[in-house]
Amino acid sequence: MGALAAAYLWIKAAHVIAVIAWMAGLLYLPRLFVYHAGAAPGTELSETFKVMERRLYRAIMNPALAATAVTAGLLLATPGAVDWSQGWLHAKLALVAALLLMHGLMGRWLADFAADRNRRPARFYRIANEIPTLLLIGIVLLVVVKPF
Repeated sequence: MGALAAAYLWIKAAHVIAVIAWMAGLLYLPRLFVYHAGAAPGTELSETFKVMERRLYRAIMNPALAATAVTAGLLLATPGAVDWSQGWLHAKLALVAALLLMHGLMGRWLADFAADRNRRPARFYRIANEIPTLLLIGIVLLVVVKPF
């Protein structure tokens, strides 16, 4: 048995923990944007949101994303652990790609707020806040049920 196979369950546990931390940020950051969109630029409230958003993105979301990616790569590289003929796996990876896109978009929106150039209303961020939730539901259903 190879080292990856021997450590598979530990890697899987680390992956789940990393995903939870990443998802927490993906679910919370747009909510901060909702409130930030209602704060006038340059105010103490706006500046507080900037600090909260930056710390969440850089200190929690980015490291959690990195840990998610590393552990996912290790899981995918474990001999015999992945059956690439399963359609659910490809669908799951497509939804994960959408989560990565959301992460990048949130980074762009964060930069807009940091530079006081947000032009989107709070409603936009309320809608954006639902996308990671829907993607998460799809991913969990695919992984657990493996419908195809």
